[in-house]
Amino acid sequence: MTQGARPDVLVADGLEVSFRVRGHDVKVLHGVSLRIGAGESYGLVGESGCGKSTVAAAAVRYLAGNGRVSGGRIEIAGRDLMALGSEDLRRLRATTVATVSQDPSRALNPSLRVSVQIAEIFRRAGQDVRAALESTVDMLRRVQIADPGRVMDRYPHQLSGGMQQRVAIAMALATNPALLILDEPTTGLDATVEAEVLALIRELRERFGTALLFISHNLAVVARMCERVGVLYAGRLIEEGAPDEMFRAPRHPYTAGLLRCLPRAGQRKDGARLATIPGFLPAPGDARAGCGFAERCTLADTRCGVEVPTPRAAGSGFSACHYPERVAGQPASAPPQAGAAHTVDRAGPPLLLANGVGKSYGHGHHAVRALTDVSLALWPGETLSLVGESGSGKTTLARVLLGLTAPDPGGTIQVDGKALPALAGRRSRAQTKSIQIVFQNPDSALNRAHSVRRIIGRALGRLGGVAAAARSERLARLAHAVLLSERHIAARPRQLSGGLKQRVAIARAFAGDPRIIVCDEPTSALDVSVQASILNLLADLQAERGVSYLFISHDLSVVRYLADRIAVLYLGRLMEIGLAEDVLAPPHHPYTEALVAAFPMLDDARGERVRLTGEIPSPSEPPSGCVFHTRCPRKLGPICEQQEPPLRPVGAYRELRCHLDLGALRAVQAA
Repeated sequence: MTQGARPDVLVADGLEVSFRVRGHDVKVLHGVSLRIGAGESYGLVGESGCGKSTVAAAAVRYLAGNGRVSGGRIEIAGRDLMALGSEDLRRLRATTVATVSQDPSRALNPSLRVSVQIAEIFRRAGQDVRAALESTVDMLRRVQIADPGRVMDRYPHQLSGGMQQRVAIAMALATNPALLILDEPTTGLDATVEAEVLALIRELRERFGTALLFISHNLAVVARMCERVGVLYAGRLIEEGAPDEMFRAPRHPYTAGLLRCLPRAGQRKDGARLATIPGFLPAPGDARAGCGFAERCTLADTRCGVEVPTPRAAGSGFSACHYPERVAGQPASAPPQAGAAHTVDRAGPPLLLANGVGKSYGHGHHAVRALTDVSLALWPGETLSLVGESGSGKTTLARVLLGLTAPDPGGTIQVDGKALPALAGRRSRAQTKSIQIVFQNPDSALNRAHSVRRIIGRALGRLGGVAAAARSERLARLAHAVLLSERHIAARPRQLSGGLKQRVAIARAFAGDPRIIVCDEPTSALDVSVQASILNLLADLQAERGVSYLFISHDLSVVRYLADRIAVLYLGRLMEIGLAEDVLAPPHHPYTEALVAAFPMLDDARGERVRLTGEIPSPSEPPSGCVFHTRCPRKLGPICEQQEPPLRPVGAYRELRCHLDLGALRAVQAA
């Protein structure tokens, strides 16, 4: 039985999993033991490749064809999974366990309406068509979808990411499962939608007593959601305990290392670089002696290299470390790592100037305004971060600047005081080179069939007039700058980790010596250690080469660390723009206030916070007056509904679109 005499829903005891690779068994899980009781939430954290998703797959016997449980046992609701036949296992998966994956668009059938997909679950449970549709409506209401009839009639691609995830959760909960497995369920969501989804999951867990296995690399989300946390490293559970004590005073050096990688309040690229965990995870099947973390651990000694540590009681859980007391004696944050000096000179003309940029799709009454009269500047060596919910216009603005999407007539975009043609195909080679992009997902941005050498070499080859020997020398210098070894250069993308692939993407973007690089969520899918190394790399390259970044992100801790200025977009309008320290500190624009309040933080002492309700309105039917008034927690009244506030200056480099002035905002936000 688990804590508080709650019956165990999931029991893994000495779980071992192996995969058959080239005729050999490669063990990837080593004696993992954990228990989750009814109504309990258990978080599983660790770097990519540590085995988190393998634990989830093994828990429902859903491993790949070459995988098998090679040791230990798994029980769900008191039933031994390894003893079940195929029909009993299918029935258990259909009635007792449910899974919500990271990408809801992959979990939903794009060719079927939402009503058909959810009703099918109730039909298979024996309900007739009418009863199944009624149950579908009720289930959508349970996941706080206010207008289920409208959502039921739509296809998945017609819904926002947050709404898709709610539909996926509704499908998962349709059978009232005893165990809900959530594998990175909020990674692709912005802060406000993430907050709503997490609140929904927490409420449903408490109401129905569902046990949760919550897998994430976001430690702040895990701290908010889970009663207990397990830390996986190289297939071993190395620490477990309550999140409030584990994240305040970790007892394993790996857990401490993960925490030190996080950007903290007050930490900026100007003063120091982020801490990272040196080295790499052991390869799957690595049978080295001793502690698997020894080669990356600053506390390791000879004993650590030869003796596997036995789990020892630590606080409310355990630590598999020979010296947990040494970890507890270390400072909570790592000493700052000095970086190259960084300054932005705004006395001269801006490098990039966008004036009155708009973008519409469709015509007449069917026109959708994705961008409305956006004006902003970007100075040499500066990072301007675009923040806002999905659908606010961030990516559209980036595509317009890159020349991938033509803006509406009337707006202008200039680089070095010279107008850019609307589309990339009409720009000169020098203009095309001047603006490059780093995408969120390097897997889809890099050709898997080509070596890293060829991928970067092709970008260098576009320079023209550069001899082969000179290109080879430049490739070597570029690889060194992004910390890629000769072994990495010879490899193909599929042979590299996510962090290394993102380094390749960054190297390719820098190959043409660009003036501006658009970074579109470049770290959102990375674990905290790899994220820290990528952010350090971007900061160092900017300091050394003077490049400017247009940085798109919904992670405000990353934005706080890297951005010099921040632009806040809502429904295609610029709601606020200013220096990062001004935008992220009160008084904010009410929309910025809601974004900051929704973002999870480990050291959260912010007390009662505002919370957005409802969805972002459709760009085809924007509200009258201030477009934010339908969701604004600081709404004044008719003036907000009838008059659109202008974007007006409120200080050096800062502009605000709100009927309330800074003094009034300061008063209501301090109350």
